[in-house]
Amino acid sequence: MARTVRPRRSVLYMPGSNPRALEKARDLAADTLILDLEDAVAPDAKEKARVLVCSALTEGGFGKRELVVRINGLGTPWGRDDVIAVSRCGADALLLPKVEGAGYIREVLSIMDVAGAAPDTAIWCMMETPLGILHAERIASASPRIGSFVMGTSDLTKDLQAQHTRSRIPMLTGLSLCLLAGRAFDISVIDGVHLALDDMESFEAACEQGHEMGFDGKTLIHPKQIEIANRVFGPSEEEVAWARRIIEAHEEAAETGKGVVVVDGRLIENLHVQDAQRTIALATAIAEREAPAA
Repeated sequence: MARTVRPRRSVLYMPGSNPRALEKARDLAADTLILDLEDAVAPDAKEKARVLVCSALTEGGFGKRELVVRINGLGTPWGRDDVIAVSRCGADALLLPKVEGAGYIREVLSIMDVAGAAPDTAIWCMMETPLGILHAERIASASPRIGSFVMGTSDLTKDLQAQHTRSRIPMLTGLSLCLLAGRAFDISVIDGVHLALDDMESFEAACEQGHEMGFDGKTLIHPKQIEIANRVFGPSEEEVAWARRIIEAHEEAAETGKGVVVVDGRLIENLHVQDAQRTIALATAIAEREAPAA
């Protein structure tokens, strides 16, 4: 059974050591917030950041935004305590850095279970090393708790000794392998960050490329990137209207015993209906997330 559709068009990293950023996050239009305890936090601020993030999550006020905490790796002095604390403070998911195999997932799961994590607390995986990419299938199938792959394209580019290019050709193999594994095991896959904050044209082009490839959304490093990501990865009004027409036409054809139907000169089969249903489900989920609280 497919999982419930949840919009992840815009997935914004927020530094866990910055109280002002955590407060601001409550009013941003991002679908998902990644409260970061890892790369965005200096070593001497790790423990303070953990307290700030868990306090913010316990306090709430984030509306219907999905809340994910990127922890430090288990091989660091902070990783195990991060897992325990985040398991108890109401996060929707823990994001694990540099995942390279199913054994790492099982180790985190055992700590979460002892810590008393809620049954629906998910595990998200940073896919950012060559070995991790090569093991994408094993990682995606490691546990029913796996909820998403998050592409770490900056680290992956470094490890590949590749170059950051507009076309992202050096990344395409790794991106595609993770998309294949994600779709095979029904988990979402989020595209990597775009570092050129002063070039919104290239950012939009990267979003369009990611959308065309099949990503659910894009990780962001600044709030000014949210609007474009939401627009590119969300269905337009025209796409929603077309999806409804396809579904209605197919239903009418089915009532008369026809397996296919032509709409505006285009042959519509069941696979097109499934795409249309997914579009409607995403549009509905977006509307529900953006609706004002009662």
